[in-house]
Amino acid sequence: MLFFKSLEAILFCTNPTNKMEKFRIFYNNFNSNKIIFEENHEAKELKVPSYISFLNVKKPTELPEIKNFNTDLGKKYLLHTILHIEYSAIDLALDAAYRFKNLPHNYYKDWLEVADDEIRHFLMLEELLKEIGGFYGEFEVHKNLFEAMEKTPDFLSRMACVPRYLEANGLDQNPKIMQKLNSNNDIFNKKIIKALEIILEEEVEHVKKGDNWFKYECERLSLEPEKSYFEAIERVFPGSTKRKMDINFEMRKEAGFSCDELKFLSKKDDCS
Repeated sequence: MLFFKSLEAILFCTNPTNKMEKFRIFYNNFNSNKIIFEENHEAKELKVPSYISFLNVKKPTELPEIKNFNTDLGKKYLLHTILHIEYSAIDLALDAAYRFKNLPHNYYKDWLEVADDEIRHFLMLEELLKEIGGFYGEFEVHKNLFEAMEKTPDFLSRMACVPRYLEANGLDQNPKIMQKLNSNNDIFNKKIIKALEIILEEEVEHVKKGDNWFKYECERLSLEPEKSYFEAIERVFPGSTKRKMDINFEMRKEAGFSCDELKFLSKKDDCS
């Protein structure tokens, strides 16, 4: 089984069930050392999201605002929103392993592990969504994460802006969602919280992987990591370095962020 050719088929697959089954077969072969890395493979650009055929894509400003998680509608919308993030994250992890060549074997191992985690997260959340009568595709979605992939075709930008910026932002937001869900004794909300706790713990490792490979590339290019990080995210997401962020200091530190980075992002004088 060829590494990049197989990943290409999985990444470009437009059926979620087929995509995940193809990945399961591929990942088992990878872990059994039955994969051959091709030389001179040229990556193709994914020009439209792989979900475009079965989801109704809108601009973020056109999406509804449903914030009451105590209703079935609110629960379904929240689960659907996170589910879409996880599905988009599957493609982001696959693309990271597919697009960038001539890297250490552990790089590809890391991002296939991330893809495997994201698939498990997706299936876990989808099961909860089905439990309350929902389905993936019930609500409109945005394509922000796909656009982030488009804007980061080079390795340094991808590692800085996807795991180390977008996914790190999830470390900040996830606990807030859990706190809101935990505001009453809703039994189903507690199921969502349990799923989010699993996701949060594993997302720290994803950010840590991105941190490791971002710093690897900075060292290879003789770049100063902190300066390069802020330049990259400002280039891809203009204005992102200027706004004050509500930071999850503990988890970001665990994922590799320096105290100086956290002070800059939070606009605070300390990083505790």
